[in-house]
Amino acid sequence: MEQATERRWYVVHTYSNYENKAKLSLQERVKQYKCEEFFGDVLVPSETISQMSQGVKRKVNRKFFPGYMLVQMVLNDRTWHVVMDTPKVTGFVGGKDNPSTIPEQEVDDLKVQMEDGGKTKGFRCEYAVGDSVLVADGPFQNFTGIVDDISEKGKVRVLVSIFGRSTPVELGFEQLSKK
Repeated sequence: MEQATERRWYVVHTYSNYENKAKLSLQERVKQYKCEEFFGDVLVPSETISQMSQGVKRKVNRKFFPGYMLVQMVLNDRTWHVVMDTPKVTGFVGGKDNPSTIPEQEVDDLKVQMEDGGKTKGFRCEYAVGDSVLVADGPFQNFTGIVDDISEKGKVRVLVSIFGRSTPVELGFEQLSKK
């Protein structure tokens, strides 16, 4: 039996929105073919964020790299075939002859970002300057307005028409919905 050498991180392309299923399938195949010593961790880098959708605040899992997963493995003919024959996997980034590796430090940084993602990120901004929005919460509820400015601190300045005059109002992402 082949001896394991140093595991490296490889980027594996999957069907979009099937990253987690591909991860589970790969983990099952590794056990099935008894080659656990050649494989380490399998990551689908993602974070949980809060997002407003139709006036309702929801927790959403957002992938950093849709259509990709990271696999820590020793690359040889056997392990290459285990990965390539996995359902929902389309191939290695870099091709068959020269798959791309990722430095360990970058993967560690991604892991930290995954752990801190929900804490440091507020709301995902789905608005752009000039968008027409409906105020869904607060004293200006049911007013319509135009997005004038978006700050990185989770605030949106909306121009709301009050008594026929455009008045700037600063609101949070969670207080708005698209019109």
